[in-house]
Amino acid sequence: MQFLDDSLLPETQDKLVITVAPYGPEWHPDDFPEDIPLSMEEHIQKAVDCYNAGATVLHMHVREEDGTGSKRLSKFNELIAGVRARVPDMIIQVGGSISFSPESEEDGAEAKWLSDEVRHMLAELTPAPDQVTIAVNTTQMNIMDLMSDADYGETSLAAPALYQAYREMVVPAGPQWVEEHLRRLTGAGIQPHFQLTCMPDLETVERLVRRGLYKGPLNLTWVGIGGGFDGPNPNNFMEFIRRAPDGSTVTLETLMRHVLPVNVMAMCLGQHVRCGIEDTLYDQHGNKMTSVQGIEQIVRVAKELGREVATAKEAREIYQIGVQYNSVEETLAKLGMAPNRQPGQRALPIRYAA
Repeated sequence: MQFLDDSLLPETQDKLVITVAPYGPEWHPDDFPEDIPLSMEEHIQKAVDCYNAGATVLHMHVREEDGTGSKRLSKFNELIAGVRARVPDMIIQVGGSISFSPESEEDGAEAKWLSDEVRHMLAELTPAPDQVTIAVNTTQMNIMDLMSDADYGETSLAAPALYQAYREMVVPAGPQWVEEHLRRLTGAGIQPHFQLTCMPDLETVERLVRRGLYKGPLNLTWVGIGGGFDGPNPNNFMEFIRRAPDGSTVTLETLMRHVLPVNVMAMCLGQHVRCGIEDTLYDQHGNKMTSVQGIEQIVRVAKELGREVATAKEAREIYQIGVQYNSVEETLAKLGMAPNRQPGQRALPIRYAA
């Protein structure tokens, strides 16, 4: 992305899109019973409360009433329908991991992602969500890497089996699965939201676009949680933002007490933010902080910075929900990317005029 002399001034920036992840599939309900919903009505009310606080994108997972992460698509369907009925403009973004749901009763099974074919079934959700998150490139996802004992010592993650399982967790996202998943999602009219862990992931996405395997808006989340992903080092996300296409959107995501400083930097840079208990249970002072309180914190800081918070309808325009392109050339042009090189062409192909 290019920055001009006035790019840090809030009136030149897109309005702020706030994504909230309020279901926290990695936590046990006893870790924060005041804020972890169990019943379907509680799930829906949580979305409504987050929307009323200022969040316009709902990152969705679902629990069974016994507190375990649900892998039943019928539960996702029920929650999507319920949220859409109560807050119809809120962007519904289903988490592509399907809650890190257990496939068996073995210790640590909570940290295993579901099979390729089951994750493809997210394209069959009814009603269809606006977005499904998608990872590219199989990656270690050790969510314990940056957590200290103060972060997890009083939670269910301190249990040895869970600690080891989440430490060894892997995101399966090989080339064949990614290409097929994109085909099924876009075929169902669902926008993929790319959750990327490092620069090689961004380069893979650019190749998918240049090869015509994805033709649509690029909404990117940089996930800086360490443990195989980038860490929350500003040099990492500054390079990611620098390399992201001019026509894309970038949201920054990290974990625990890194969340607030990274989100403040994202707001200053004209990017977008994510908060909620999936990312952190605590504020900067070690106090439990609900997802709604996390949104309210973002809204307060945005107000101080002069950055307007997008309404849900404005967020839909910024994310270009429902938009797909017809060709590689159109996609490259809309994203502000240089055209593909033609046979025999020397030097860098010039971008199309706006």
